[in-house]
Amino acid sequence: MTENLETMQVNALKQIKESQSLKELEDVRVQYLGKKGELTAVLKQMGKLTPDERKIMGQMGNITRDAIVNAIAEMTAILKADEIKQKLSSEWLDVTLPGKKPSFGKKHPISLVLDDIIEIFTGMGFSIADGREIETVYYNFDALNSPPNHPSRDEQDTFYITDNVLLRCHTSAEQIRVMEKTTPPLRIISPGKVYRSDAVDATHSPLFQQIEGLVVDKNVTFAQLKGTLQTFAKRLYGENTHVRFRPHHFPFTEPSAEMDIVCFSCEGNGCNVCKGEGFIEILGAGVVHPQVLKNCGINPDEYSGFAFGMGLERIVMKRYNINDIRLLYENDLRFLKQFS
Repeated sequence: MTENLETMQVNALKQIKESQSLKELEDVRVQYLGKKGELTAVLKQMGKLTPDERKIMGQMGNITRDAIVNAIAEMTAILKADEIKQKLSSEWLDVTLPGKKPSFGKKHPISLVLDDIIEIFTGMGFSIADGREIETVYYNFDALNSPPNHPSRDEQDTFYITDNVLLRCHTSAEQIRVMEKTTPPLRIISPGKVYRSDAVDATHSPLFQQIEGLVVDKNVTFAQLKGTLQTFAKRLYGENTHVRFRPHHFPFTEPSAEMDIVCFSCEGNGCNVCKGEGFIEILGAGVVHPQVLKNCGINPDEYSGFAFGMGLERIVMKRYNINDIRLLYENDLRFLKQFS
């Protein structure tokens, strides 16, 4: 047994020294010190010895175990150090390199064009009036001189919440609120989301954005309205932009007109976007009806005004030659990343 212990210690220390990995070292530990290891097997035979022999073998067994345990601990430290060194050499990092720039989102094309429109009109002396999306029938229809039997009041065209509360059809309601609280002269634009029960197609959506404009002062004329809108179109689209005005009817303006621009898809030749007309209507406008001024406490004999309302999405489509309004709401990053 003494010879076995001496031979075992020599062999174990040799195997420990030759181990190339922590796994090999663990295998050596199990081979000699495990429950079924060689040292354990030898020590189990001590029951056959005399008390004096057991004492001697016990001491030798402890010496052998301590030698193996200490050798394993030393080699474990060496192998772990080598492992860290190899990892550092293979996964090195140059801390002097510049960091990677984070990827930032871009403004939506609707927001980009809205910023430009706001800049154009504020440059002409307009201020911004923000309104509510949930309105009353009075501000959405009654105060704007819309008769009780007007088609726009029908549930097929308007989203009602109650009989007296609805999702606004236009931001014109904010014009009424401003005129009620402000003494002329005034110049405002009111951008915001509006809701109409329209079928979705290339140029229509039940949810879209609108920009209403209003000027009230003494001696305001239709000619000033045309000049303002032509200036707006040329500043937004370029000096060669061609527009046309067509007579129209709105209950809150008289006279009234619609302004068209040359179709951005076919350049006036006729296509499915402009329904073959060569032009696309982008806004309605007119001189404020005297009754609307009266409804707001403004004397129509002393003051006059003009108003206009445009669909922001159509302005965006013309600006970027987009032929389908649905592209603006599908949130396809491949499409949106084109704009900056």
